[in-house]
Amino acid sequence: MAEHNVKVYSTPSCPWCVRAKAYLQENGIPFTEVDVSQDISSAREMVKISGQMGVPVITIDGNVVVGFDKKRIDQLLGL
Repeated sequence: MAEHNVKVYSTPSCPWCVRAKAYLQENGIPFTEVDVSQDISSAREMVKISGQMGVPVITIDGNVVVGFDKKRIDQLLGL
């Protein structure tokens, strides 16, 4: 399986964030987790790249996925 650069911007209280991270883990996809509730500069970065204040925002090889869009995630990861 190809290596992908995956980053998940999330908060601890977000149920869709929990689902997205669990889905990536179930599929053996390593990712970097960024807690935007604790890291203001990362929160600003997330808004800049996505135009969204809501989480999760997932970047996969530079492509932005807003929310837990399983179909788009699968497409970008080749699952």
